[in-house]
Amino acid sequence: MTINTQYRKALAGTSLDYFDAREAVDTITPNAYSKLPYTSRVLAEQLVRRCDPSMLEASLKQLIECKRDLDFPWYPARVVCHDILGQTALVDLAGLRDAIAEQGGDPAKVNPVVETQLIVDHSLAVEYGGFDPDAFEKNRAIEDRRNEDRFHFIEWCKTAFENVSVIPAGNGIMHQINLEKMSPVVQTKQGIAYPDTCVGTDSHTPHVDALGVIAIGVGGLEAETVMLGRPSMMRLPDIVGVKLTGKRQPGITATDIVLAITEFLRNERVVSSYLEFFGEGARDLTIGDRATISNMTPEYGATAGMFYIDEQTINYLKLTGRDEEQVALVENYAKQTGLWADHLDSAEYERVLEFDLSSVTRNMAGPSNPHRRLPTSELAQRGIAVRQQEHQEDGKLPDGAVIIAAITSCTNTSNPRNVVAAGLVAKKANQLGLVRKPWVKSSFAPGSKVAKLYLEEAGLLEEMEKLGFGIVAYACTTCNGMSGALDPEIQQEIIERDLYSTAVLSGNRNFDGRIHPYAKQAFLASPPLVVAYALAGTIRFDIERDALGTNAQGEPIYLNDLWPSDEEIDAVVGKYVKPEQFNQVYIQMFKLDDSERSQSALYNWREMSTYIRRPPYWQGALAGERSLAGMRPLAILGDNITTDHLSPSNAILPSSAAGEYLAKMGLPEEDFNSYATHRGDHLTAQRATFANPKLFNEMVLENGQVVQGSLARVEPEGKVTRMWEAIETYMNRKQPLIVVAGADYGQGSSRDWAAKGVRLAGVEVIVAEGFERIHRTNLVGMGVLPLQFKSGIDRNTLQLDGTELYDVIGEIAPGTDLALVITRANGEKLDVPVTCRLDTADEVSVYQAGGVLQRFAQDFLAQ
Repeated sequence: MTINTQYRKALAGTSLDYFDAREAVDTITPNAYSKLPYTSRVLAEQLVRRCDPSMLEASLKQLIECKRDLDFPWYPARVVCHDILGQTALVDLAGLRDAIAEQGGDPAKVNPVVETQLIVDHSLAVEYGGFDPDAFEKNRAIEDRRNEDRFHFIEWCKTAFENVSVIPAGNGIMHQINLEKMSPVVQTKQGIAYPDTCVGTDSHTPHVDALGVIAIGVGGLEAETVMLGRPSMMRLPDIVGVKLTGKRQPGITATDIVLAITEFLRNERVVSSYLEFFGEGARDLTIGDRATISNMTPEYGATAGMFYIDEQTINYLKLTGRDEEQVALVENYAKQTGLWADHLDSAEYERVLEFDLSSVTRNMAGPSNPHRRLPTSELAQRGIAVRQQEHQEDGKLPDGAVIIAAITSCTNTSNPRNVVAAGLVAKKANQLGLVRKPWVKSSFAPGSKVAKLYLEEAGLLEEMEKLGFGIVAYACTTCNGMSGALDPEIQQEIIERDLYSTAVLSGNRNFDGRIHPYAKQAFLASPPLVVAYALAGTIRFDIERDALGTNAQGEPIYLNDLWPSDEEIDAVVGKYVKPEQFNQVYIQMFKLDDSERSQSALYNWREMSTYIRRPPYWQGALAGERSLAGMRPLAILGDNITTDHLSPSNAILPSSAAGEYLAKMGLPEEDFNSYATHRGDHLTAQRATFANPKLFNEMVLENGQVVQGSLARVEPEGKVTRMWEAIETYMNRKQPLIVVAGADYGQGSSRDWAAKGVRLAGVEVIVAEGFERIHRTNLVGMGVLPLQFKSGIDRNTLQLDGTELYDVIGEIAPGTDLALVITRANGEKLDVPVTCRLDTADEVSVYQAGGVLQRFAQDFLAQ
């Protein structure tokens, strides 16, 4: 659709046209375009190309004048999904087709209208570690067996829906494939060139921001809105410039840099901001290094982590085998439209932060948050490492045992320098006779098949395999909580001794309970440092000062004896990472699918499936009927509640509510799989609500102390039960519920079931001191009302104990003040002002319909 044809121009040196946002902006305010940040220039282009002319000038003024009093539309070019949230989104669309058909509409017309790419990368558990030479084949066979229902549905989607393409399991991680192949950086359709943009059903979608592509993580519900052709209504975000100065010190990895930047930016409060990295320090970073930084965007709380298009972008497109014409188009388009780095020297930011790359030392993060930086030089000072334990009993696991050491995640494996560094550490360890400790479950799961090719050619893959870091999968694995089962004897010893056991991984998340139920804490580290901890075997080890072993002469071997120089790393990368490797992998992967279109527009739901079930979102209270009166609290929670607390993704234990349900459905325990894989079946997934064993519900006390666990207190009886039993009780009573929480509610993965679960439980309202962006939009998409306490007011100042009843009074409107009326058990009433966090008129419309799916169904049938 091209509306504003007066700004359509010919793109020099091509047969393509483009829309001249510079002319449109400068027509309103002369010379304003040169002052716009990169993000605003891309947003201006899509407004000129897609916005209704009657709204164009007012929308562009929001960008020019940095105003935030008007919603304007954003039309992302693509939707990228991983199989967990992508599948649940498509389950919702399949259910929507059923609902449309029952109302007399044509279900075949319910299709994504935006290009939607689904990559199966979240389903594989590392049941066999990297020390098993057949681990990859064994893990894939288990994945196919456990997920047959899911994969059957995904195959149907590929042929039943228009504009849906699928990359099946075993091919890599969505973000790395997006970076290495899927993003063209500049799109061309119907003779028009324009910037590539996308939303993805994963909070790490900003990975591809490293290429200058605005790509943000959204929940599955927001992705469905975009899929169905509705604009993503937005207000101008806070756009913060981050000036990178200096150069990294020798031996410092991109992981060390990003962990330091994550701590720095969290402290600078950049939540929900769009960041733009620039400066001489940024220019020197490769796309692999930039992607490591952009990938961690949700860990520092921002929405996007952008880099400008420059020579590094062009070099990367050539390295990854992009067509010469496409590479030339990217450079030509960026220079002609002002998106090239040299054309942004006059860009102005409302806030500029400065970070010195030369200040970065070797880092980890932990033990429970990715933004809690842990310099390796301070392990003993921070109480993590202790002197080597001569008193350790022979044959027993040490205190702080590293039970999982995983090189995983798109954060690091997209960066060849990080992966090669790990290979070189393994090579030196093998030469010196060091071995992995036998209790360490080690694994290597690259985000791309290309990693195998360059490691093989460099002779480093066999070195990693010898040390126990053979390739177990091309998938998210441990980073997504899919670390698989431990050796039964090791697990039993952990339980019997109540041992402090840990995980070290090169991932992006280390929240409590995420990595493995028996890893009490987890630490993020660079790939070479993960290898070192597999040799050490315990987190109590001072990795910088303690000896990892001795050489043939009896001399101690330290970390620095294994660590490769930058010159060694660059020599391997420069010689062995080649464009033909990317072509070898991706030409095969992206062959055109010749499958015939499905003859059925409606899916034949499998009655006994515990993976795929027709969703209930068009029934009863979920269809918009609600009560904001007489609500009881399901939970009172503290700060930093993550989506892992709200709806965990890791393995399902037989003692859990979901495990008991799966057993009743006839599944053997070995095939319970993870919570994540069952999110297409609401009967299983809703039993995961608040199922994290690390939860602290402040309504559950023992001797005056909050008890840890998936627990709740049913009122008015005051009976403490497991969370699921409390939810069932309230569901049977049709009791409306509320959740009270502290700051940063819903941080972490863009998990729509963190919103779906509470909605199905009967939660009408979440009132918190603050919300993470993606989770707030997911709550709105499910018809849950987010309310925010005023500054200085919280659950503690109000002295809430869970016996209260809650009512919401006032007319719901964007950002308005409402009254939260709290009635204590003794009859006392409190009238507490709160802010309605429905931020736009479109969000109010979605909420009033009962959610995004209900809104679409109503609009579709009305048409």
